[in-house]
Amino acid sequence: MRAPLLMVIISYAIAMIGFVLIPGVDNHSQPYRYNFFDAFYILSYTATTIGFGEIPYPFTTQQRLWMTFSIYLTVISWFYAIGAIIALLQESALKLAFKNALFQRDVRNLMEPFYLICGYGETGGELVRALDKNELRVVVLEISPERINELEMTDYQFYIPHLCADAKLAEVLLYAGIKNPMCRGVAALTDDDHANLAISVAVKLIKPELPVLARVQNDVIAANMASFGTDRIINPYHIFGEHLAMRLNALGTYLLHEWLTRAPGDAIATPAPVPQGHWIACGFGRFGKSVVNSLQNDGMHVTIIEADPQGTQCDDCIIGSGVESHILQQAGVEHAVAIVAGTDNDINNLSIVMTALELNPKLFVIIRKNKRHNDPLFQHFNADITMQPSDVIAHTCLSYMVSPMLADFLVTARQQGNAWANAVIAQLVSKLGEQVPDTWDITIAGDMAVAVCALMEQGIQPALKHLMMRPVGQQRHEMPVVPLMLVRGEQKMLLPELSVPLQVGDTILCCGLDQAKSIQRFVMHDIKTLHYLVTGTEMPETWVGRWLKAGR
Repeated sequence: MRAPLLMVIISYAIAMIGFVLIPGVDNHSQPYRYNFFDAFYILSYTATTIGFGEIPYPFTTQQRLWMTFSIYLTVISWFYAIGAIIALLQESALKLAFKNALFQRDVRNLMEPFYLICGYGETGGELVRALDKNELRVVVLEISPERINELEMTDYQFYIPHLCADAKLAEVLLYAGIKNPMCRGVAALTDDDHANLAISVAVKLIKPELPVLARVQNDVIAANMASFGTDRIINPYHIFGEHLAMRLNALGTYLLHEWLTRAPGDAIATPAPVPQGHWIACGFGRFGKSVVNSLQNDGMHVTIIEADPQGTQCDDCIIGSGVESHILQQAGVEHAVAIVAGTDNDINNLSIVMTALELNPKLFVIIRKNKRHNDPLFQHFNADITMQPSDVIAHTCLSYMVSPMLADFLVTARQQGNAWANAVIAQLVSKLGEQVPDTWDITIAGDMAVAVCALMEQGIQPALKHLMMRPVGQQRHEMPVVPLMLVRGEQKMLLPELSVPLQVGDTILCCGLDQAKSIQRFVMHDIKTLHYLVTGTEMPETWVGRWLKAGR
């Protein structure tokens, strides 16, 4: 902007000096000279092509000649300046600078805890949707403009600050607020393992205490992430293999895990039991290896079909893609109980399953879905298990982000056995319904539970059940909330008794409806309401009333 602005200033200065120096005449034919203000005033309405007239007296010939020169001089200067401004506003660098400034302002203005999501692909989009439903704020970094446009067109209940930039760059991570005290963690969910590694390393070097969840598929890069202290390294194929093994041996535990890690409001159908017997696995890549290992560990006989045995290091397999009927027959599809279509091509996976079902309609089907835009095809097909890596990663991240206690609870729940998980599910369904509930944790300490601590100081002992109640008129009613776990020091109580007295420092994992969560937060901070729930009597509002009650 320096050159056009200087040209405008210089042209105005030359024109003004000319008007001041060239004399005019008044109505009495006496000499008259303009001062600088009058010259600037006349030049302003003339140079902007507004026009007003020759004031205060008609111009002389010399003045009109100078005015003609000034008009062309200043108008050309203005055209040049306006053209330069318009060209500047179209510059991508300036647009990016404005967006960066607005993005940094939005992040600074976030007064609530938030998570930084690096990558708004299929995984990041699913996670952002789930976090938004759980009323958690997020900030998004994405390198693809098309995905940023998709984010802007999606209707979320909260505004999501976002920037189209490369999250591998340390300065971009700083823009996104990793040093902001409100930032609760970073999720590196790009489709590039090296980018996720760079993000994890940068965050751990800049702010080591900030939790980092990173998506990875390569075991070598995963080991590198672990060496830098990445908190959660998520390999979707390993996780799916573990979940498949859980479904084989502990269906109730699997269903409990799925129920608590999905977005609130989703419906969970009871999964069909996984059959025992001969399995066929088409594709021995990362996904296929994980599934085959899980099946073989459970004593299943698995026949592998692989088109590139050298590339996948498959020593014992039938060479082929699996779409050919004779290859499936060679693998024994007529006598098999299940088939796994696990290639990295969605159309091939659908073709494999369609061909196999023509030969054996009773097959149990596990199919891998790679791209979310193929959802209509897979929904129409309706396989027994549809595995999409983005869903697996999003649900795993959600279990760590929504409540830090939820991940610990799920690990502990897997050690309790299938019968215990079935009993928990029955209790949750009877109290909360069949849709996915919300999960949250509460802490009995300081300003996080003001009313609870205040009653304890008065000698009144609240119990766990009082945080699961709400006043309705002159009665106390239970809310649709189930306490899943209470942590007291090193002790973990699964499904604690409601009569357990609360202590300062207790952390409780709750599961329930969103409305109940809001009421519970109010109860924990309103001493009058909590007093009524604990004692069944109204708390006196005046000092005299409290003194009289103490006297009685």
